[in-house]
Order: sequence, then structure tokens, then C-alpha cells
Amino acid sequence: MNKSTNNRGWIITFAALGINLIMGALYSWGVIGKALVSDWHWTNTDASLPFTVSAAVFAITMIFAGRAQDKFGPRPVTIFGGIMLGGGLILSGFSTSLISMILTFGIIGSIGIGLGYSSVTPCAMKWFDSSKKGLITGIVVSGVGLSPVYMTPITSSLLKAYGISNTFIILGVFAIAVVIVLSMFLSNPPEDSAPKATPNQAAPASKGNDFTWSEVTKTPQFYLLWVMYALASTAGLMLIVHLPKIAEAQAQWKAGFWLIVILSIFNALGRLGGGALSDKMGRTRAMMLVFMIQAVNMFAFTFYTSIPLLIFGSIVAGLAYGAVFSLFPTTTAEFFGMKNLGVNYGMIFTGWGFAGVFGGMLAAFVKDKTGVYDYGYIMAGIFLIIATVLVSMLKAPKARA
Repeated sequence: MNKSTNNRGWIITFAALGINLIMGALYSWGVIGKALVSDWHWTNTDASLPFTVSAAVFAITMIFAGRAQDKFGPRPVTIFGGIMLGGGLILSGFSTSLISMILTFGIIGSIGIGLGYSSVTPCAMKWFDSSKKGLITGIVVSGVGLSPVYMTPITSSLLKAYGISNTFIILGVFAIAVVIVLSMFLSNPPEDSAPKATPNQAAPASKGNDFTWSEVTKTPQFYLLWVMYALASTAGLMLIVHLPKIAEAQAQWKAGFWLIVILSIFNALGRLGGGALSDKMGRTRAMMLVFMIQAVNMFAFTFYTSIPLLIFGSIVAGLAYGAVFSLFPTTTAEFFGMKNLGVNYGMIFTGWGFAGVFGGMLAAFVKDKTGVYDYGYIMAGIFLIIATVLVSMLKAPKARA
């Protein structure tokens, strides 16, 4: 690509980053869930349910939103996503029951997140060749990881000053305004030659060999990636939802929402680092390294009973969890091609949605039944070991006949 085209790609990349900073509103639920327990006297399980539904709806929406992005382009899909997200948050401000909160935040708002998130990552990736796709993916998805860095303290301050209902309304208006403005910068590039693979990477599918969604579902690689995504994401999702409550339970730290901020910073760094690392050493090697580090961390989490140890555990968890979001879209692009990346990655991303349902509710159920989170940590660690074993079975699919 020429210099002007490359500059255009960088502008789109940072606009996509800004949009994902808003789409990461999902990760502020740890603070909101704690407020629902303390202020509205919900159970831990009930307070986790809107997030659980949100993760599932978000992931399912990715499939259809990815298809819409491939067909109509990123701008209209992202604008509609911003309106849905903001509208869902505003409606949550008028919700007082679990059912209505599930409908507004868990369904309406999360459809918006899925629409926006599914559009911006493929859009930015398409402007760069294969040697930079990991880095570009890392930059774009780091927005979601960084979102709680500012969203968590702002949400916490708003909750103290205005209460739960008004906090939702304020966040919703902000989301609509910012997403619409940044969406104006988005566009897909003109048709270009297929990117070249670097020695450490699987050769990407050529233009004449891009897999359709139906062809992807006939490959064993699709199912391996789906299961690996679900297993590898469970630990991070469990912690994101429960860290403030974990801090209070294990270290009597009532300001534990700062752990979400810390985890989010390193979540973003993990997305950047994971993408860049996989560009150098290959996707599968990077996956094995990340999964094993996270497994050890989860087995040790039950022993993190002081503030410094919880900070350390949150740092490691954030780095490993963040890296997952760079590794899977780039692997999907290299295995199945760029043309239908939106819908193909959307299908694989439903593995994350399954983890969002299972991980968040698993920890809440364990805590309500046993009074501690220990068995949840152990199960998450076992899942990561299984994911590491599955990586050794993963190879690029054969070219289509």
C-alpha cells in the first residue's frame, strides 16, 4: 500500500480504538454489580445475571454483525451499534427489576456492543499486510481492555454521586455521542492484493480461496478454536465480574474496584503485546505460552490474600486474558481469509460468549454455595490446561479444492 493509504489505515485504526473504548462498557459491570448487591440487596448470582446474558447476546450478535459489516461496511453498522448500546444503558436507568435489567443492559445494550466490536477490528485489519495484523488487532482490541481504566472510576464516582439509575443514563448519552462521531472515520479499503505471510505464520488464504462461513464450519480447526476460546476466556471473565467482591472477601479491601482498573490496564497491554509477540513467534506458540501462564496464576489465586498479591494476580490475569483477543482474530484471518473475517470470527467468538455465561455464573454460584471462590479458580486453571493441550492439535486448514 502507498503512503497515503497507509496513513488512512492508521487513522481508521485509532478511530476503531476509540470506539472500542466505549464498547468496553460491558466490563464496568463489576462495579455496578457490587452496587446492586450493596444498595439494592441483590444476591451475587442475580447481580451477575445481566452480565451473563450480555456476554451471550454480545457473542451471538457478532455473527450477524460480522456478516452485516462484510456486506454493508463498518460505518452504518457501528453507528447503529452505538445507538443500541447507548439506548440500552439509558433504558437501564429506568429499570429496577432483574428482568428489566436483563432486557435493557443484557440484551439491547449488548446487541449494540456486538455490532460495534464486530465492525471495527476487521475494518482496521484489512488496511495492513499480514506482518502487521497482530499488532493492528492488538491496538484496536486494546480499547475494550482499556475501557475500564477510565470507565470503572467514573462509574464508581457516578454511583456515589447520582445512584445506579442516573449513572446508566449518563453513560448511555455519552456512548451514543462518541460512537457516532468516531464512526465517521471508518471505511473498508479498496480491493488489494492478498497479503504475504511471514515465516512464523500460516499462509493467509488468497482472495480466490477465502472460506465462507459454511465452509469454515466444516473444518476441524473451527471447532478447536471455538473450544479453546471458551476455555481460555473463562478465567478472565470470572475475575472481571467478581474482582471487587474477591478483594473484599480475600483481603478485606473495600476499594477493590481498583483491581479492575489494574487488570484492565494490563488487559490492554496484553492485547498489544500478544498481537506483536504472535507476529514474531507465531500464533500457536504464543497461545501455548499465554494459556500456561494464566493456568498457573489461577491455581495460585486462592493464596492471594493480601492487597499486593491480589494486584500481582490481577496483572498476570490481565496480560494473559488480553492476549487472547489478539491471538484468535489473527489466527482466524490467517486460517480462513480476510474477505469473510467478520462473520467467520463472529462464529468463533461465540466461544467467548459461552465463557461469559459460564465463567461469571460459575464464580457467583460457587461463592453463594461455599462462601469462597476457590473451586472456581481451580476449574478455570483446569480449563486452561486443556486449552494448552488442544493448541498442540491445531494446524492451518488445507486450501480449498
